[in-house]
Amino acid sequence: MNTKLIYIASAALLFSSCSKWLDKDPIGILTQEQVQVDPTEGTIVTGVQFAYRPLSSTLNIFGEWDWTGGLVVRPDFILEDIASGDALKKWVPDGDQAWMDDVANYNFTAENGAFAGIWRFNYDGIARVNITLFQLTDPETLAKVNISEERRKQLLGESAFLRAFYYFDLVKYFGDVPVVLQPLENFNDAYDVAVRVPKSEVYAQIKADLAIALENLPRAKYSNAQERWRASYGAVLALRAKVALFENDWDGVIDYTNQLEQTGFYGLNPNYFDAFDNAKAYQEQENIFIYDHEAGLQPPRGNGLTALMGWGFLAPSTPLLEAFEAGDPRLTQSYNTNSRSIYKLLGAQNDGFKGNENSPVDRIYIRYADVLLWKAEAFIESNRIAEGIAIINQIRQRARGSQSVLPDRATSASKELATTWLRHERRVELSFEAHRLSDLRRWKIAKTTLNQIGKPYLDMHDLFPIPQGDVDKTAGKIVQNPGY
Repeated sequence: MNTKLIYIASAALLFSSCSKWLDKDPIGILTQEQVQVDPTEGTIVTGVQFAYRPLSSTLNIFGEWDWTGGLVVRPDFILEDIASGDALKKWVPDGDQAWMDDVANYNFTAENGAFAGIWRFNYDGIARVNITLFQLTDPETLAKVNISEERRKQLLGESAFLRAFYYFDLVKYFGDVPVVLQPLENFNDAYDVAVRVPKSEVYAQIKADLAIALENLPRAKYSNAQERWRASYGAVLALRAKVALFENDWDGVIDYTNQLEQTGFYGLNPNYFDAFDNAKAYQEQENIFIYDHEAGLQPPRGNGLTALMGWGFLAPSTPLLEAFEAGDPRLTQSYNTNSRSIYKLLGAQNDGFKGNENSPVDRIYIRYADVLLWKAEAFIESNRIAEGIAIINQIRQRARGSQSVLPDRATSASKELATTWLRHERRVELSFEAHRLSDLRRWKIAKTTLNQIGKPYLDMHDLFPIPQGDVDKTAGKIVQNPGY
């Protein structure tokens, strides 16, 4: 095997989450003993599966109970739901895991584990993807591997999608970030790439990877009928639309959501909770991209976030609960304040999985209702107000079912009112799905909205701080975000 594959750190200097790692090997480097010297189709398939793991809510995939490093579980729920004020750390306030309280209170420091954790999860994913992309395109490697062209293209498409997904997460949270596109041969190479790239160039790379994914993935609902959790053609179209959304490219949003609709692969489920119901996994029609948790596997692939809920973590805030209109069925289908349960994260409208650190409840990243609301927003921003409101009404009609609640919005409304309705609908429809703070930021209302509920949000908080350990490792070559 090419010696590059010994070093898959996609920035050996980028992954340490805090100063305690300074005396350890950079994360992502494989020893010779760990490297498969003679790759086969099986080892490449395993490598792609390995590249998905940083998207999981499985406990401790990067160590043992490193709470303050943000590594016990993927911390995006902290950065999106807790930081936005829609979620509380626990049902009963206490001093446990004070670093989460610091995020909630906008006492941001570059040493906080929430920021270090999400940086680590994403860059480790990129490191894993870079090796699979190399293997799937390197003539020397392919000459040794008996893999069909159909299978190679599928795996290449998945890998390109994953790299785009990880970089999108990073640019959304941190702005300019280092971009690494291949396995690295040595520490000098790692130092050379430890430079923040303008976010416009990061977005360009994301779109380039998504183009590769579209070209190579089969035009089918599932890229692999036996493993339906894998990244698919529809997931690529959806992420491409989301990138356009964050770039305020309204025509792009409409174009890519139209392409997704034209596939006929997805639709709104008849019942709101079906998308979250573990018993209906792969039987419903709304989820576009998920992480497939499974119980009883080694290494573990279960959902550890359900364990945290058994320990009292995560509760809806009063402002969120009050945001639901009277009688909105989504409220009681999602939350039970009496039993202190978040049903949409527990995968059932009961507590069967609460406290289970290895539950099979899947993690939803993109679902069709979210995509429709992107299109509604694009229509409204493009002054196609009635078309945008009509989509909002689709979401409301599904939510109310046969009940006489959630009346349709008037399609003759002003753009200002339509925007208010759109923002409300996103909040209640997608609550606790790790979207809220990013929505507030891209709407440029985070400061006003969060100040109104007592959070000291400042302009500097439009970006998170770069983990201080990575700034230190590069002797400041990776420049810190302003204000930190």
